[in-house]
Amino acid sequence: MIDWAALKAANAPLGAFVDWDEAQAGAAPDAAGPLAGLTLGVKANIMVAGLPWTAGMGLHRRRIAPRDAAVVARLRRAGATVLGTLNMHEAALGAHSDNAFFGRTHNPHRLGFTPGGSSGGSGAAVAAGLCDLALGTDTLGSVRIPAAYCGVYGLKPSHGAVDSDGLAFLEPSLDCIGPLAASLDRLEQCWRVMVDAPGAARHFRRLVLLDDCAGVRLDPAVAAGYARAGGLLTLPREQLVLADAPTTIRMAGLVSAGRWLIDDLGAEYRADNPALSAELRYVLSVCAGAAPQPEVLMRTRDAVRAALGDDGVLLMPTAPQTAFAQGARAPANQADFTALASIAGLPALALPAGWSSDGLPVGVQLVGPPGSEASLIALGRQLDAGLGAYHPPIQRKE
Repeated sequence: MIDWAALKAANAPLGAFVDWDEAQAGAAPDAAGPLAGLTLGVKANIMVAGLPWTAGMGLHRRRIAPRDAAVVARLRRAGATVLGTLNMHEAALGAHSDNAFFGRTHNPHRLGFTPGGSSGGSGAAVAAGLCDLALGTDTLGSVRIPAAYCGVYGLKPSHGAVDSDGLAFLEPSLDCIGPLAASLDRLEQCWRVMVDAPGAARHFRRLVLLDDCAGVRLDPAVAAGYARAGGLLTLPREQLVLADAPTTIRMAGLVSAGRWLIDDLGAEYRADNPALSAELRYVLSVCAGAAPQPEVLMRTRDAVRAALGDDGVLLMPTAPQTAFAQGARAPANQADFTALASIAGLPALALPAGWSSDGLPVGVQLVGPPGSEASLIALGRQLDAGLGAYHPPIQRKE
């Protein structure tokens, strides 16, 4: 039995959930299903029948989902209890989840700090124990960055592995629905329900590393966690050298996403539309004024896929820094590492790798060949056992 009053009280200082599914959650789920007894939160750009389907946009504040998204329906049938929908960065185009229309989401490890984005509510909710599982979406890192900042586990699947029915797209060629959880066991439970075939086991025979982290500067705590993770993996090592700077690659992905959203908004994209925040209008204006770089995207996709082949695994930091204060300028390089798997269409697993001196989580990610999600989780268990980096939040308000 869900204590809704207690749940809402716990959510109040965090702003993770924005709408509650009390009516449907009262229906008895399948007590024999593989997710029986587990609760689920769903990012607000994924349909939950009868709840607002906003994609974090004031423009869609009154849009009600007529049905569950296919993946939500799967999880319900497996016994999960859907609690409601989760806050997110507006239109999924950003990574701090400070939403002009639906409020600011806070990091459970430190109130006043970002949980990341765009799936910030998803990361915050599972880190705080508000739900056992959460669905997020990942375009250029929007599952993995919240996982890193909130100290939890997140999986970006191979592109197309999860049914995208019921998703409000940001950029269909990049978007993926993926799970977040506070343990690898729960993440794997969720993943096996989300797809028809969770992926055959494979043996990784090579560890691929970005040459000199492609020149991206790492916070000391991130560098330490990344080095520690690398030391736990004994596979033969190879270096991946990118033809383009991470900034160039990330911007090529951002421009592609922004231009797709502009086309999707149609006449709603205008400077005087109060249903779009000033921040979103600015980001879209930058994307509209920038030249598309499909050759950068293709070159990056080909290089990453070629480096991994069928038996390689790429280890990288998830984000170059820890969570930053809400209201501060967001670091431009948050997605410099996460963008690579997205552009390549490859699966990536984010997991905790340590802590900064002031108590904020850091993370690393593993990227594998198409369809290697189950093997990434298996390798993640090995890393997780050695790193021992997960712990639930001890809130500190700044």
